[in-house]
Amino acid sequence: MIASIYQKANKYILDAQGEANVNQELNFEGKFVLVTGGSRGIGRAICEGFLKKGACVFICGRKEEALKEAAGYFRAFEGRFFPFQCNVTKPDEVDGLFQRIREKTDRLDVLVNNVGMNRFTAFVLDVEEGLWDRILEGNLKHAFLVTKGAFPLLKKAERGRVINISSIAGRKASFGMGVYCVAKAGLDMLTKVLAAELASFNINVNAVAPGMVRTDFSKPLWSQKDLLKEIEATIPMGRIGEVEEVVGAVLFLASPMADYITGEIITVDGGAQVR
Repeated sequence: MIASIYQKANKYILDAQGEANVNQELNFEGKFVLVTGGSRGIGRAICEGFLKKGACVFICGRKEEALKEAAGYFRAFEGRFFPFQCNVTKPDEVDGLFQRIREKTDRLDVLVNNVGMNRFTAFVLDVEEGLWDRILEGNLKHAFLVTKGAFPLLKKAERGRVINISSIAGRKASFGMGVYCVAKAGLDMLTKVLAAELASFNINVNAVAPGMVRTDFSKPLWSQKDLLKEIEATIPMGRIGEVEEVVGAVLFLASPMADYITGEIITVDGGAQVR
């Protein structure tokens, strides 16, 4: 009897929603998206994901050459792809970024804080103060500055989204990455604080925490075959991730399917954290 009720309920839900609705929910036509650090790696893959789903995408980065390369890569999306040079750790440059964005739109639907940086160090207490500051700026401070700058535009969206790209390093102390771990842990908490404070403005704030992903950023690790084997042995799925596998989580969090999700950190690590 109970099984029959569940079957009927499930059929009703499927009939009401339809498989096509999933694709409809991942349609970002008419949406405006900003991806920081979007010229390469995970950021570029995120940009491509949104562009292919119809969004208008702004990216920013420090290096003019990388931005030009990205503009060439996304030439097919001319008119919906806008690269801006900006150091997002500098408040005045962030202000300038949003002045330029306001020339294109009066609202922002999705902000993806993707910028990140790291320097491998043997012992955290040996880290010079200047490097400590740069790593925290490059992984935490920028998210505060850019979200602050984006807030007036996000409020004008039907339902704004902030998605921070964190790391599983924010949940586990890793030798040689101490300051990076501290910074990403701070980003996770910033995600939760902003989720609580911005909910009343119809803005959802979440994070995606990738594990080891094949990018230039992590190349010093995965490019060494012996070290790669050791890393993969710690991952239940037996391999490191690809940038495209992070994109799905980001698109989901940006979609109406995640309307009731805020303050969450979604892990994309092949199961590495379960061991």
